[in-house]
Amino acid sequence: MNASSFFGKKVVAATFLMAVFGWGIGFYGPPIFMYAVMQRTGWSLALCSAAVTLHFLAGTLVVVKLPVLYKRAGIPLTTLFGAMTLALGVYGWSIASQPYQLFIAAILSGFGWVTMGAAAVNAIIAPWFVSKRPGALAMAYNGASIGGVIFSSVWVYLIGRFGFSQASIGVGVLSVFVIALLCFYVFRVRPGQIGQYPDGESYAPIEQAQSSSPAVISLWNNRQFLTLTVAMSLGLFAQIGLISQLFLLLVGHVAEQQAGLAMGLATVSAIAGRFLSSWLLSPSASRRRVAGMSYGCQFAGCLSLMGIGAFPELLWVGMVLFGLGIGNATSLPPLIAQSEFARQQIQRVVTLIVATAQGCYAFAPVVFGGARSLFAGEAGELFILAMAGCFQGLAIFALFVGSKGSEQSGIMFKSPGSNGANPSA
Repeated sequence: MNASSFFGKKVVAATFLMAVFGWGIGFYGPPIFMYAVMQRTGWSLALCSAAVTLHFLAGTLVVVKLPVLYKRAGIPLTTLFGAMTLALGVYGWSIASQPYQLFIAAILSGFGWVTMGAAAVNAIIAPWFVSKRPGALAMAYNGASIGGVIFSSVWVYLIGRFGFSQASIGVGVLSVFVIALLCFYVFRVRPGQIGQYPDGESYAPIEQAQSSSPAVISLWNNRQFLTLTVAMSLGLFAQIGLISQLFLLLVGHVAEQQAGLAMGLATVSAIAGRFLSSWLLSPSASRRRVAGMSYGCQFAGCLSLMGIGAFPELLWVGMVLFGLGIGNATSLPPLIAQSEFARQQIQRVVTLIVATAQGCYAFAPVVFGGARSLFAGEAGELFILAMAGCFQGLAIFALFVGSKGSEQSGIMFKSPGSNGANPSA
């Protein structure tokens, strides 16, 4: 087969575009929505932070059911319905006049965005790539970063120019239209339907032909699974918690447009961080060590941001360092799982770690919002930055503990066709 005709390339491009809208609206949008709602209604930081928490918590209910939804309705319909639900939810944020209306809108937006989130990206890419999956996922996940680059500034501009309600309608209609095209022209296609195989091979990979299945392991008693879940949960708890308050933190030091640009800079850095991690993932590299380095960059970013009161230029340094780890926090854990568990178990492992992490980090906005409310002015900022740094440090420790277990267990969780310590690099 001609490599240029491999449909998997179109799948990566389509998933990239899906991630642009998914993360741009559902991940990077809520902190800006929260600020817009506070400006319009005068509601408290704690109340609006609770809405952001509900947004992410509601998504957890859908993430754990995604495999079932894909099996019953298929990826295209699930994704399209999710995009429509997200658009409706964001519009609800813009017109809410009572707190209960805001919470209903948060539930809808949370339900919708996860159908274009991390678990969805993995599910769409997985049938098309095995050995080349790290690179394919890295390219697809760059859409999430581009979504942050674009929407962090676009949301601020559109809301300021046209109002939150009109901005939400315009972005919502555009996103549903684009996702509909992707669903019906790309996501509905499977390799077997057009006579293709994963990675663009002209024959079925040997490991796919294996009929034997590894023994089912109890994940909740497995050190690799537990430490990976804890690391992802802690890292994203720190990241989501800080991001949820970041726009408010930044506008205390720079203008709103500059704050949007600063958040965009962080997501540009996320692209660089993902390319750097992809380059570091050689066949002999420890994926946990690379993930630890990524969390370390975010830890350094938190330290830098703590100094912006005395040295304003550290704001940009801090945003770059913190941004380097944003994308890796979601893309590296599934790749670690791919290298440590049998292929037949990967979908289950990835679904569980993503759902557990989202269930944990969903509470981050309200925790960080409440923590900031305990102190006035700069003291509140320093406190939440210190909290984020501590959680990142604990995530690094969890990865280290898991790496010890991985070395001791060797290849006991590898798929039958694996050929080395890092079969998918």
